[in-house]
Amino acid sequence: MSDAAGRPEGGPTGLVGRDAELDVIRSFLSAVAVDGRALLLVGDEGLGKTTLLDVSAEMASAAGMRVLRAAGVQFEADVSFSGLHQTLLPLLDGLVLIDPQHRDALSVAMGSGDGPSPERFVVVDATLSLLRAAAVPQPVVVMIDDLQWLDRVSASVLGSVARRLTGSRIGILAASRPDGGGFMELAGLPAHRLDPLVDDAAIDLVARRFPVLDQRLRRRVLSEAQGNPLALLELPTALSGTRRNPVPGLPSFLPLTRRLQSLFGARVSDLPSAGREALLLAALDGTDDLRTLRAAVGLRTEGDPLVHAVRARLVWVDEHRGRLSFRHPLIRSAVVELSSDEERRRAHRTLALVLADQPDRRTWHLAQAAIEPDEQVAGLLEEVAHRVLRRGDGTGAVSALTRAADLSPARPDRARRLAEAAFIGADLRGESGNASQWLLDARQADPEVGNSLHAASAAAFLLTIGESDVDTAHRVLAGAIETGSHHYDARDPALIAALHTLVLMSWFGERPELWRPVRAALERLTPEVPEILAVQSATMPDPARMDIRILDRLDVLIAGLSEELDPFAISRIGLAAITADRLSGCREAFWRVVRLGREGSFSRRYAGCLTMLGFDYFACGEWERVDELVEEGLVACTGPEAEFFMWCFVASKAILAAVRGDSDTARSLADRVTRVAPRGVCRAQGVAEYARLLAALGDGDAEAAYVHATAISPAGTLASHVPIAPWVCLDLVESAVRTGRHDEAAAHVAAVQDAGIARISPRLAMLAGAAAATVAEGDAAVKPFEEALAAGAGRWPFEEARVQLLYGESRRRARATVEAQPLLEAAASTFERLGARPWAARARRELRATGYHVPRHLDSGSSPLTPQEREIADLAASGLSNKQIAARLFLSHRTVGAHLYRIYPKLGISSRAALRDALDALDAGRSPSGK
Repeated sequence: MSDAAGRPEGGPTGLVGRDAELDVIRSFLSAVAVDGRALLLVGDEGLGKTTLLDVSAEMASAAGMRVLRAAGVQFEADVSFSGLHQTLLPLLDGLVLIDPQHRDALSVAMGSGDGPSPERFVVVDATLSLLRAAAVPQPVVVMIDDLQWLDRVSASVLGSVARRLTGSRIGILAASRPDGGGFMELAGLPAHRLDPLVDDAAIDLVARRFPVLDQRLRRRVLSEAQGNPLALLELPTALSGTRRNPVPGLPSFLPLTRRLQSLFGARVSDLPSAGREALLLAALDGTDDLRTLRAAVGLRTEGDPLVHAVRARLVWVDEHRGRLSFRHPLIRSAVVELSSDEERRRAHRTLALVLADQPDRRTWHLAQAAIEPDEQVAGLLEEVAHRVLRRGDGTGAVSALTRAADLSPARPDRARRLAEAAFIGADLRGESGNASQWLLDARQADPEVGNSLHAASAAAFLLTIGESDVDTAHRVLAGAIETGSHHYDARDPALIAALHTLVLMSWFGERPELWRPVRAALERLTPEVPEILAVQSATMPDPARMDIRILDRLDVLIAGLSEELDPFAISRIGLAAITADRLSGCREAFWRVVRLGREGSFSRRYAGCLTMLGFDYFACGEWERVDELVEEGLVACTGPEAEFFMWCFVASKAILAAVRGDSDTARSLADRVTRVAPRGVCRAQGVAEYARLLAALGDGDAEAAYVHATAISPAGTLASHVPIAPWVCLDLVESAVRTGRHDEAAAHVAAVQDAGIARISPRLAMLAGAAAATVAEGDAAVKPFEEALAAGAGRWPFEEARVQLLYGESRRRARATVEAQPLLEAAASTFERLGARPWAARARRELRATGYHVPRHLDSGSSPLTPQEREIADLAASGLSNKQIAARLFLSHRTVGAHLYRIYPKLGISSRAALRDALDALDAGRSPSGK
């Protein structure tokens, strides 16, 4: 049987992940050429022994050696000398070169001569003589595949020959499975163990062979194959046929191609029926719990049929831990594929009987055993869906609901369950194709139920994700809520889900009229508005005008996130926390959602939590982390359903470019945000304007900064229902003062104070205080600046450094240079650490203006690199790869690459090879480019 070593299509010797094996084979062939050698390649099925032999044959032929090939064949294992005949057949013309006794012995052994059966030692001598004669003009290498199936006599002969090769130019290279029968005849000879591919090699192999494979499929293939090259190359082909399944998950048991079924199923088929039945129960149970399995087996048969599976090396049984494990995941799949439909249903019924104390698992087994509609099982599945959804398993919830729909005898029940599946699929996973089909099926099953709130919510998401039309989606959903028959009962989960969706649409739109139907619906809810919905609808629309008392309730919700598993709740509380500057309290919960997202395919909650983590890390000054999150988000947003969310990550990238001084890139990315953002998402336009504002401030273009700031919020007022309006209060006031618009600046400070945004968070208190200080004159600015810095308390380094800079500039203008210098030095140091180059340069200029000698580490003339860039440059110059640097600095390799991309032009070089000389020149005080 052939197998695969990890050779992708296209290259004759392009093996992946087998460099160590190729080195061993090269060494073996070199030894053969001068002194003879034997080598065994030992490995399980599918690990690539055949492919390695093929490559070895190519290498030997290229080196001028003669290659003889043979392979054990299962049905010839009892035919004596059949393997020897295969091996020596090409040399029969050379029989005349050996003595008559040996010639006669080989002729009889291979069936071409008459006479009594020769003694084994004579055949050994004859074989060695023939091989030595053939090796006179050129070295000879005998390669034997599937040695475990070679007939016993041939294996014995060749084993004896292999031990007598010293001084010859003969090599024997054989491949066998562990514990193969023929292998025992060659025991004691040099052997190389063939292991599964390591993770990186397995990933590389799949990427080369299937470059466009869906990420979720890729992860499942890698998990199931466990480094087995044949499985890695065959499973994606087998899986392609499963995509017709409308359920947005992968099958519990992967389908096998004929090659894989032959590979993993042969030993299963050889088991007695009781053993196969026990294995099927173990495969369908899926928990490897020996107690459950023994209980199920005890209902079906007497004795312990697992003993046959253990002897066949299909499973391990650990009695001490009470666990059963399949030796390879694909053996489990082979067991299922080799069973009939009725055998599987019977096994599911048996497992349901022994799982009475585990309702979720019991229900799924009942569902798999059902062959016709059954409302009792459908109802149990619907309950399972709601339980697993609360645990954060959206895919499991959708699978349960769609299966429940299949089992629903009544059309309204089928429609209701499909509509809910469509909503969850569209909301949590962004799967427009599947959700559209479920929605269509629901309406066909029952038009009235198909237009329910779940259906309307799903339709709203599909309009948002698929059509990029938030306004229409909002109108459809608001109308469905207004005309629905839910009686505004706050205990109706479909109504509450629809209202949460309407809140999100309104937040995207950032217009007062979008929030009116939200407020109208909440006023009619009875007996009371659910807490998360109440807090969201108070904090998200217009934080500048919210009732500040709601923040106490938000803090309670955030404190409860430590135990929260529901990604819906985590995401909703996070959205409520954004404009209240409380994202840091949600960080651990966000990471739980991100980790779930990484394990599955794209989901809106995954993208949302990545975005919110990015906001949090940016505010906290951990900008390298933001780089990593943005790159992860952009990679995740590659499918059609995910493109809706791409603007979030492009906007973050624009803001990062702006604060780092790459204003052209910032403006280009901001323009891209306005192009790719869906229609009606005014929030995207506002964030893009914020990036342009920061870029203008970095450029020192106060006029442009004022234009961009007032596009977000007019001077003298905090724009209604624009959540980022409070964020730009200092930017607007600073740019107004710098452009001589003192009345506008003063009016805006008054509006900020009237709104009381300082009560929302310490960061907004710092910004509001700094804005008030900026319009003050001389010593009157000291107290508000001091109060602003005290409010910040070191938690928001970029903005705190900006306040220090403004304060220092103010003191310098007042000729209080001794007071200005420490403020400016602290600001410059923070900006340098962050990589905020324009602000660092501005702080250095101010320091010089005070007559202060700028330290070398703050002087742009001393080094154009930030401290982190210098560290990365030094490591790269030492020869470390991007991945090695990333591992050492706890960054992603993409982040390292991005840093190097910025480092090269700063040093006046274009390649990694020039780094060392450029850094040496920098340290010597010369221009890195030599100019």
